[in-house]
Amino acid sequence: MKPQEKQYIETFLEPIRKCRDYRPKFGQGNNDDGLSLSQFKHLYGSDPFYAWLGLDTALMYSAHRAAGGMTSVYRQIGIGCERLFRAVLVDSTGYTDPEFATWSYSAQTSSGKDKKLSLDGRLELSEIRNPNVLGNVQNWIADYCTYLGDVKKPRKGIVFEVRQGYKSKDSKRQNADIDNATVAWANDYLPVFAIFSSQIDSDIVLRYRNNRCGILIGRTNRDSQMSLYAFCDQVLGYDLADFFKRHTNSIKTGIHDVLETLLNAE
Repeated sequence: MKPQEKQYIETFLEPIRKCRDYRPKFGQGNNDDGLSLSQFKHLYGSDPFYAWLGLDTALMYSAHRAAGGMTSVYRQIGIGCERLFRAVLVDSTGYTDPEFATWSYSAQTSSGKDKKLSLDGRLELSEIRNPNVLGNVQNWIADYCTYLGDVKKPRKGIVFEVRQGYKSKDSKRQNADIDNATVAWANDYLPVFAIFSSQIDSDIVLRYRNNRCGILIGRTNRDSQMSLYAFCDQVLGYDLADFFKRHTNSIKTGIHDVLETLLNAE
């Protein structure tokens, strides 16, 4: 295995492994580490109603741990995707500073305070040292702007919001995404959503594109304007789909270890 790809696997799996330590809090907000099985049994066993129902059992603890843990697993997979994608950006572009692979801006809250908002990836045209990738990115931006409806081509490059999947139809989240996209355009960047999974509602795809957002989905076709994996292969010069295929056993082993731990009460 190439050292680079060994590091990619670790970059992807490292945040996911944190889920092994997940413990449900059961409403005990002052316990940051969550409750152990023995603490849970004491809590539920000392509650007459729950004890009468027989809820003070390892099975109930396992059910809570699995339910909350699954949410944590998806969240950490998302973080793994962000970090892996940034690593690919840095290596494929030849950036002299990894900071070029991120982008952030300040916005004012309703209370008048400033808050910093960050996006997960950036292709800054002026900092791309790989001439082939630079040409590919420039051509892709021009083609995609035409695809979006002949919008004006941004001069600086692309900023990315990375997701592992997009199953929610939360309008608040969508509005925040579109706000980010508006700021990106104002700063001369093309905003693109990079979704590793193919699971996303078609209504969301349509809404984002209607708001001049690019969106790349985890499909394995050869259309670099639709497929995240085609984009990585044809534009960045790195076959991310092949990476996952070749290392699927190592990745599965790491994730299955986390799942088995979450399903165990101890």
